[in-house]
Formats: sequence, C-alpha cells, structure tokens
Amino acid sequence: MIESIQQFDLELFLKIHRGLSNGFFDWLMPLMRNRYFWSPLYAFIVIFCIRQYKKQGYYIIAMLLFTFAAGDLISARLIKPLVSRVRPCNDFSLANEIIHRVPCGTGMSFPSAHATNHFAIAVFLIGIFYSRWKPILPIGIFWAFIISFAQVYVGVHYPVDVTAGALLGTLIGFICSKMFKKLQPDF
Repeated sequence: MIESIQQFDLELFLKIHRGLSNGFFDWLMPLMRNRYFWSPLYAFIVIFCIRQYKKQGYYIIAMLLFTFAAGDLISARLIKPLVSRVRPCNDFSLANEIIHRVPCGTGMSFPSAHATNHFAIAVFLIGIFYSRWKPILPIGIFWAFIISFAQVYVGVHYPVDVTAGALLGTLIGFICSKMFKKLQPDF
C-alpha cells in the first residue's frame, strides 16, 4: 500500500515538475513560492486589519501570527524530523529528472511547511472574514493552492508533501479561527 502511494506520488511529481514545464511557469512559479513576492499582501492584511478594526485588528494580527507559528512549529520542527523524507531535488535517484529552478535547500520534505503555513493563514482569514466578505473563500484557497503547487513545480516537494501540509494547515487555521472567535465573541 505504502509503495503504491509512493509510486503514484513520484509519477504525479514528474508529471507536474517535468510534464507541465514551460517558460511561463518557469518564470511564475518561483515567484509564487517567494515570501518577498507576497510581502505587499502581508502588509496590506496588517494595515487593513488595524485601520478597519482598530483594537480588534491587533488581536487579529496577533492570532494570525500565532496561527503561522503553530503551523511552522508543527510541520517543520515536529513532523519533518520524525518523517525525514528527502526532498525530490536532493534525491540521488532523481538526479537526472530534476530541473533546477530554485535552490533546493537542505531541509526535509514531509510535510511542506509552505503549504501548512499558507493554508493555515488562508483558512484562519476565511474563518474570520467569510461572514463579512464571501469572496475570501475562493481567493484564500486559490492563493494557498498556487503557493503549494509551485513547491511541486519547482521540485522541492512531492504532491503528498503539499497535500499533507494543506490538510494540516487547514486544521490549524480552522482551530485558530475558532479560538479567535471564542476570545473575541463580538467580532
């Protein structure tokens, strides 16, 4: 069972990483996973929350930071060392298959911390703002998805890594949004 999942994961990885290879994605996907590219969005969220919601805006930002920290701690510090899955770009058996679009890094692969963190942030924000602004649902999910997809496209994660990260992040974001609503019932 595990072997068939790993085989499917490898085949899907290669279909995305090599099979979808094109000049536009080669330019776009490294940007999508770059934290500096998203800095204006993060700044907008902070400014929007503080200007629109004043004191509660600071609480939103604090809980958002807590959500990010929880996702990063659980995925990168707890699960990755336990699983110790090698990144595809560091797997010697894939050396001839990998297209080096970004530096690989030395960390482990499972689960994707990028996917965990961005799904946690997206689901937290959806949980907080959905009743006030319905478009946040597809926008937030697409944003987290494109970052996660980029991780596979550039060759630093397998599809199972980002799927597990997305599920973990969704759970963390959901729990944190419920915690926030319990702590701030007036929001």
